[in-house]
Amino acid sequence: MTATLDTGRLSTGLRARTAAMIFGTTPAELTGELRLISTVDLAHVVMLARQGLLDADTAGALLREIRSLRAEDFASLHGLPAPRGAYLMYENQLAARLGEDIGGKLHTGRSRNDLKATTTILGLRAWLADFLTEALRLEAVLLGRARAYRGVVMPVYTHFQAAMPITYGHYLLGVAVALGRDIDAVLAAAEGLSRCPMGACAVAGTDLPLDPALTARLLGFAAGPGHAVDAVASRDVLLRVLAAVAGLGITLSRLGTDLQLWSSAEFGLVAFPDRLVGGSSAMPQKRNAFLLEHVKAKAGAAIGAWTAAAAMTKSTPFTNTIEVGTEAVAAARPGLAAVADAVLLSQVLVGGATPVATRMTERAEQGFTMATTAANRLVLFGTPFRAAHHTVGAAVRDAIAAGTTDLGALGLPPTALPAVVATTSHGGGPGAFDSIFTTATTSAAARATLCRTHRTTLLAAESHLAAAVAALAGGAR
Repeated sequence: MTATLDTGRLSTGLRARTAAMIFGTTPAELTGELRLISTVDLAHVVMLARQGLLDADTAGALLREIRSLRAEDFASLHGLPAPRGAYLMYENQLAARLGEDIGGKLHTGRSRNDLKATTTILGLRAWLADFLTEALRLEAVLLGRARAYRGVVMPVYTHFQAAMPITYGHYLLGVAVALGRDIDAVLAAAEGLSRCPMGACAVAGTDLPLDPALTARLLGFAAGPGHAVDAVASRDVLLRVLAAVAGLGITLSRLGTDLQLWSSAEFGLVAFPDRLVGGSSAMPQKRNAFLLEHVKAKAGAAIGAWTAAAAMTKSTPFTNTIEVGTEAVAAARPGLAAVADAVLLSQVLVGGATPVATRMTERAEQGFTMATTAANRLVLFGTPFRAAHHTVGAAVRDAIAAGTTDLGALGLPPTALPAVVATTSHGGGPGAFDSIFTTATTSAAARATLCRTHRTTLLAAESHLAAAVAALAGGAR
């Protein structure tokens, strides 16, 4: 069946199956999309009224109807035909309810192009606020567990072989430092969300006397569009945010690999409670740390999403285009969601993982992790490092042949593992835990303050918009 909507230029619309493929949404998706669109509408109508492009009665009627639809979560629009998308269906319903003389004026001084660019940014901005909150919470969990386990000695591994002694707390602190850097990258990428595209219209601005700066302020942006073509053509902020989020996911995937390996029976360094493992449908003895596999895989989803979105954007015209504004944006969303899930999973996994201290110490000893320290002590006694390296290596070989871990043949005074760990303070070793921890916690607090300040700014903008709408529409804010 072909839609018979008349656009003036076109007498018919897409056939039903094609329209469903392109514009079809679930009720929840429709509500979410219209929530963003109507938020922009509220600010747009206030701006038009203040610029004298809408009289007070028209603006008030529009605002009251939009608020009414928002109050019902657009339930009365669910199931209505949308042959040209949710936005035009919604706008046509406003015109049908209020009359063309009122509803038809909503689209004054704008286009679906700048509207879509703006709702994309609004959606991403809201998602980022929640994502950063959870990422900062994970950073806090890592730092808290790092402090709790700073004295639990374990081997650090290179090439999956025991290398040198550190502590489990020092390992977690290292992951926290990396995660903090990833969060900084996300925050830097998000700086591009400061401009509001509204006012760019279809692609070249408008000759109507709009006030894009007012619309921007009402929506919580620092400024309006700087360049009309760029405003509607670009979704590069989304790509940069997705790339930064994918980088954060990669860090978590590496953490997941270590924890999964260390929690295996062969390593036995870390234990998870029953609530964080799964059994087997066939093998009764199994305790599978399968949640870590989800964490590891989520980074791949983000990488794939960035690749897909970037490929869709590549070689498109630098103007409004469906490949970029619709398809690439849609391809990016699953990648963002995947890493958000990885962050939540990592919170409970890091919080629930318990180091097996005796096993960690045993592996540090049996792995001869003090060998480098022994070589360095010979260096302090005047032996060239290469010669010291050879001497200690030979001593390790002899000890293994004798079935012992004792390197007493070197004639060095015995030193306990914790004492060795405490002295490795240069170059960011575990002995420098306190200073590294202080820097990390200070940086984490600064990030948290920045995010809280941003949320406060957005809440203030929401309050300002609500007051402006109430002043025109009457009634409660």
